Amino acid sequence: MDINTEIHNAFEVIKSGGIILYPTDTVWGIGCDATNEEAVKKIYALKQREETKSMIVLLNGERMMYNVFKEIPEVAWQILDLSEKPTTLILDNPRNVAKNIVAEDNTLGVRIVTEPFCFKLMERMKKPLVSTSANISGEPTPKTFKEISPEIIKGVDYVVNLHHDKVCKNPSTIIKLGLDSQVKVIRK
Repeated sequence: MDINTEIHNAFEVIKSGGIILYPTDTVWGIGCDATNEEAVKKIYALKQREETKSMIVLLNGERMMYNVFKEIPEVAWQILDLSEKPTTLILDNPRNVAKNIVAEDNTLGVRIVTEPFCFKLMERMKKPLVSTSANISGEPTPKTFKEISPEIIKGVDYVVNLHHDKVCKNPSTIIKLGLDSQVKVIRK
């Protein structure tokens, strides 16, 4: 399969409220339109995850970042510029996303991706993409497509047919940034 066909197929599923299993710049992810509350609920159900545990959202650049956050601390851009590996930032007061993806403290974890499939899919969607590891909550994060449980594969509406042989990198670094300039490293 070529990347354009996979983007088209994934887009059609997401547009109709479905959920997909797809490769990211870190690990295999389960995703949907980050503005669709019903689709987000499907992911929580599939992962058997409490809705109080938020998931991260992928963005494809600065414009999308400003669409989700009105205020972005200057240090956020510095961290992203200096990061040598994928970095998720947890920022305050997200907007224009499904309410059930926002954490109880009104924050949201986001990561700007450059991985071609994710980037182009969001370009087509014109919306952010939910990304959560492709496992049942509490189980280990799969490093390869072969490690993803059949329950997850059967539970999604579409499996992206790219990079099935790729060994995934580690999950992203997670840094929480408050509007008060507080910086807290959650995961290195």
